[in-house]
Amino acid sequence: MIWKGYDHNWLIDGLPAGSATGHYWGSDENDQWLRPGFSLGMGIIDGDKEKVVFYNHYNIIVDYHVVGADQYRVVGVRVEPSSNKDADDFGAGSGQCSPAADLILDEEGPTDVIFTYSVAWVNNPNVHFATRWDKYLHVYDASIHWLSIIASAGIVVLLCSMVFVILARSLHKDITRYNKLDQFALSDLSGDHALPDDDVQDDSGWKLIHGDVFRPPPYPLALSILTGNGAQLFLMCGFTIALAGLGFLSPSNRGALGSVTILLYIAFSSVSGFTSTYIYTKLFHGTDAKYLKYNIAITPLALPLTIFSTFFLLNLFLWFNASSGAVPFTTMLVLIFIYFVISLPLSIGGSYLALKYAPPYTPPVKTNQIPRQIPDPATLSTTNTWLSTLNRPLPAILLSGILPFAAIAIELYFILSSLWSTHIYYMFGFLFLSYGLMLVTTASVTVLNVYFMLCAEDYRWQWRAWATGAACAVYVFANAIVFWMGRLSFGGVTSVVLYLGYSGLVSGAVGVLMGSVGVVGSWGFVHVIYGRLKVD
Repeated sequence: MIWKGYDHNWLIDGLPAGSATGHYWGSDENDQWLRPGFSLGMGIIDGDKEKVVFYNHYNIIVDYHVVGADQYRVVGVRVEPSSNKDADDFGAGSGQCSPAADLILDEEGPTDVIFTYSVAWVNNPNVHFATRWDKYLHVYDASIHWLSIIASAGIVVLLCSMVFVILARSLHKDITRYNKLDQFALSDLSGDHALPDDDVQDDSGWKLIHGDVFRPPPYPLALSILTGNGAQLFLMCGFTIALAGLGFLSPSNRGALGSVTILLYIAFSSVSGFTSTYIYTKLFHGTDAKYLKYNIAITPLALPLTIFSTFFLLNLFLWFNASSGAVPFTTMLVLIFIYFVISLPLSIGGSYLALKYAPPYTPPVKTNQIPRQIPDPATLSTTNTWLSTLNRPLPAILLSGILPFAAIAIELYFILSSLWSTHIYYMFGFLFLSYGLMLVTTASVTVLNVYFMLCAEDYRWQWRAWATGAACAVYVFANAIVFWMGRLSFGGVTSVVLYLGYSGLVSGAVGVLMGSVGVVGSWGFVHVIYGRLKVD
């Protein structure tokens, strides 16, 4: 455990017993930054032998602040561990706690250890009770975060510029020429007002499929449910990060972040029901009463049931190992009760509002009764070589997931470090900016992919849009694997199962969220470009 970097974690008056990081903000020792926890020992290499020094003596330094007569408040806790082979020479009440020789653990047999400690009470008038957490809440390597934000912003500007060029130049030129041809055909069929040769071109690409682009996709029920759950996650994450960035969810309030996340997820259950039902009935024209009931029933169950089942199975491993980190069964019962009493009715209420009060959606172009035949991509690639790779589903989707992941890669590294190491994550401002950049990047990449797909005269864009947005989850999970291989070392199967299980759960939630962003962004793009065409 010492070689793997395990720490002691103590709490004194709600403060984690910290150890100095060696980074000083000022010249005063009281200004040093602390990290929660302190080491079990130290591994050393003596020649060809590896030795392990075990810390069995702890100097506990408690800073306090005087607030009145016989009134004191703890404002800081530090622990300076050391190793003492001759701890039994201290004697009761001797007051001598000066280590003389290191205690080396014997890996061949048992080692007798006597634990000792000393406590020093230090009056620190410069630190108040309200600011006692400031020593722990340090933004590590702020320059790295700013460089990441700037690089991500550059990617967003590039993608948005590409989308703008498509809308302002290519699409505008195509739409203008198409509308001229349409007006010419209606006004003079005799050919007296012939257009110039440059304007009379073979109509191809996205304009030819205007009668099929709003056709419902295959498996519309599944896509509507996924998009509805993604909308719920989108609002939950946005509000949670915003509240944390404003300082309402400080790490000093233990458990506040997790509690607020659960409450916001439950509160936005109505959004998932409304979005799912609206998409299925208004956009996909789902009229079958049986599948409509499936939509209303499965939407509030699909994602919560998946999360709870995975969490319950992972928690069984903790129960089996008698871990103190296991969630009590009564807490799970409370979560189930809250879900059925609050979340489920809210989702059903949102579905009811979508059915009764949501206005119908009118697409800008009519949908043909007979679906148009989709050309073979191999045929199109001979005349449009730049579409040959981008029209292949798997390469296009995997390539598109890299850019949204790049927007959050740095913050994701620090989040994983805080979850599995000793740092407290307090960079919610950077996280909020990264979250916004990831959303914009996902929407822009998805719009470009959909445009390339429509240019190939393939109108089955809805599922491609969802998969393009969700591709970021593949890289989130791959990043967790790389982080495990490079930074972590687990000692048992249970730790590996927990790490992979929770990483997969988080990655899946990211995929559902980003998939919904891709669908909504692409739908707005398709509505705009086909709304500019003048067709019967």
